[in-house]
Amino acid sequence: MNFSGEIRRELIKTLPPKRCCQIALLRAFLDTSGSVRKGEEGGAEFSFTSENERIAAYMLGVVEKLFGVPMTVAGAVRDPKHGRDKLTFRFGGEGAEEAVAEVAALAPAPCCMQAYLRGAFLGSGSCTLPGGDKKTGYHLEFVFRSRAQATALLDILDELQLIGSIVQRGEKYVVYCKSREAIADFLSVVRAESALNTLESVSAAREENNQENRVLNCLAGNADRAATASAEQTVAFEYFKNKGMLPALPEALRIAAEGRLAYPTLSLAELAEKLGLSKSCLNHRIRKLMKIYTENL
Repeated sequence: MNFSGEIRRELIKTLPPKRCCQIALLRAFLDTSGSVRKGEEGGAEFSFTSENERIAAYMLGVVEKLFGVPMTVAGAVRDPKHGRDKLTFRFGGEGAEEAVAEVAALAPAPCCMQAYLRGAFLGSGSCTLPGGDKKTGYHLEFVFRSRAQATALLDILDELQLIGSIVQRGEKYVVYCKSREAIADFLSVVRAESALNTLESVSAAREENNQENRVLNCLAGNADRAATASAEQTVAFEYFKNKGMLPALPEALRIAAEGRLAYPTLSLAELAEKLGLSKSCLNHRIRKLMKIYTENL
């Protein structure tokens, strides 16, 4: 099961206790995967399409609890890509006018915002985490048919101090968040505790891996700098040798120069051990030699 599925399974375990919040959940679900039609010639109705049996059963239960009448199956289409049937459910007929009016007129109150976010995720939400060979990062999104619907969700995110953005993708409008912190806040708001624990576990593993990479990069950088310094020293001491300057150097400096020429690939610490010197002592001698080399160029 992917991470989006883990969140959905957790969200359908409970139902908001207040009627207004249940309607907010339904309204968000219809905004993302259904439609609401108010009192036209064909009558008032709302409907939704789903290929997920658990989510469909959950939303059918919400509608029956709210209005006391079950929705009916209005159609089924085979989805060849996923090998599943997409079922369309319809609520219409007697009592539909009042039900549709109540759903359509809802403006989510502060207590309903959590429920609206839950319904929107059940309808069209998805969330991915980095990990394995995937090149994706942290990404949470909700897909809407209209900019007005997307903006309404963005306003709710803003009220809850969650940071999101809107982008148009074809004929759809997508509200998305791309930071670990925003996704963690969202999961906390909708009370998806298990999914939040998964996020924290992935985040901790990723941070540990990033720390290891930083250490390796640092070590590699140090190795590169050491190799460059060793090459520069070898060039300088070859200059002394070619100019016949080595014998004229003080013995301590001559030993250091000849040691570097004999072992050009050793690190400073390794060369110091070879020569029976401390690293700081050898470093001091090599700095003196490089100064003499610079002055003689």
